[in-house]
Parts: sequence; C-alpha cells; structure tokens
Amino acid sequence: MTADILSQLPLFATDQQLAVAIVGKDRASMWVKAVIPQLERKGFPRIDPLHDGRPVPLVRRFYEGYFGITAGFNVAAPDGKEDWSVWNRRRRVKNAGDA
Repeated sequence: MTADILSQLPLFATDQQLAVAIVGKDRASMWVKAVIPQLERKGFPRIDPLHDGRPVPLVRRFYEGYFGITAGFNVAAPDGKEDWSVWNRRRRVKNAGDA
C-alpha cells in the first residue's frame, strides 16, 4: 500500500472514494455526511456535474492549503542582516528611563 492513496483514485472521484482515501473505510460515511458540507464552505472542490465526481487534483490542492503546505518555508525566511546595535540602543534608553 502506498502512502499517497489519493494518487490511486481516478481524476474525478466520488465522495465515498475520497472519504475512504482521506479518513479510511470505518469513518467514511460520517465524513461524507458531516464533514464535506463544512469543507465546501471553506472552498472544498464541488462535484463536477459533467464528470459526476470531485476533481482529485483540486482536492489535493485544497488540503495542501488547509494544512498550510502551500505556504512553504519562505514565511520564516530571514528578511536581512540583523542590526544588533539598534536593539542595544533601545534597551539602554529604556533602562535609563527606569533609573
């Protein structure tokens, strides 16, 4: 069994197929009834009427955004060289005001 079960689904999958892939067979019925309506309000891909299923690549992209995977590591990237003298000056001024 592969770790990426979504890649084994057809391009357009039914809610039941997605549910089994995402939460497993035992919880699939609950997920279809209770969770999908909540996720749709947050942008979960809708059923494509022509293909009678949800587009799996968009479901994957939804979850990448949902878990913050698409943000990448640039969010925490340094913004430049630190100027410690500014920090020390502010601290000295604050301490001088305390005295």
